[in-house]
Amino acid sequence: MESFDWKVTEQQKSNRIDKLLTTLNEDWSRTQIQLWIKDEHLKVNNNKVKSNYKVEEGDHITLVIPEPEELEITAENIKLDIVFEDEDVIVINKPRGMVVHPAPGHYSGTLVNALMYHCKDLSGINGVIRPGIVHRIDKDTSGLIMVAKNDMAHESLVDQLKAKTTRRLYKAVVHGIIPHEHGTIDAPIGRDKKDRQSMTVTEDNSRDAVTHFTVLERFDNYTYVQCELETGRTHQIRVHMKYIGYPLVGDPKYGPKKNSFDIEGQALHAAVLGFIHPRTKEELTFEVPNPTDLEDLLHLLRTK
Repeated sequence: MESFDWKVTEQQKSNRIDKLLTTLNEDWSRTQIQLWIKDEHLKVNNNKVKSNYKVEEGDHITLVIPEPEELEITAENIKLDIVFEDEDVIVINKPRGMVVHPAPGHYSGTLVNALMYHCKDLSGINGVIRPGIVHRIDKDTSGLIMVAKNDMAHESLVDQLKAKTTRRLYKAVVHGIIPHEHGTIDAPIGRDKKDRQSMTVTEDNSRDAVTHFTVLERFDNYTYVQCELETGRTHQIRVHMKYIGYPLVGDPKYGPKKNSFDIEGQALHAAVLGFIHPRTKEELTFEVPNPTDLEDLLHLLRTK
């Protein structure tokens, strides 16, 4: 059972309590928070409140998260592209279109369903829904993801992510021609007030976000880039590239509504992943080539 404590700052005051908490932890949905409030797992100044309670500066918020329900997540014999595996860690090259872990509307066909069939020893820190999952990549982003097979490995990998010592390089195709060779986008990301399912660059209840990019190739009104994550916010590369005026090709949420190319989802691939092995302390780096659809897109742009 996990517990959390916060004190409301001046910048956070006047927000609804359920809305505020979605900005404090990206993994919590507003619906889930409202259920915790209803069941009195969340209190303000040791008093129960309603979901529409507007917080005041100095309010002390406490949340005790109940143990996850024992949901039946089925092991499924889904082929995995395993890049590395030992007793502690497994690194997967996830295909575009695969959801990482079960969620409403996606209780089968996920990476977790496949992992449960492949190996029985996944860390339990994230409960039954997300066993072993240390970080995520979006459903329509392909590429490398690391999974912990025990709690020791899980804690080590999470600590490395927090310390910004992991290496995560992505390849992407964006709209527009970026004129400079390198750049750094240092812009905080938070929930979009107008669309709670989207993220945006904002100072309101945001978290620091830094993306470094390098131009790899330029085409007629498109650019092929490499992006390196310093932080790992939800949709970070997609939001940051849109913010500077170069949204990802094929991005259904942050790009142009019309998709001119035959690619499902954003043209984004997690190509390189590096971390320190939790047990051996060896520095490991893995790299996988672009998927076929991204290579086809690049070929089309080169020959236009």
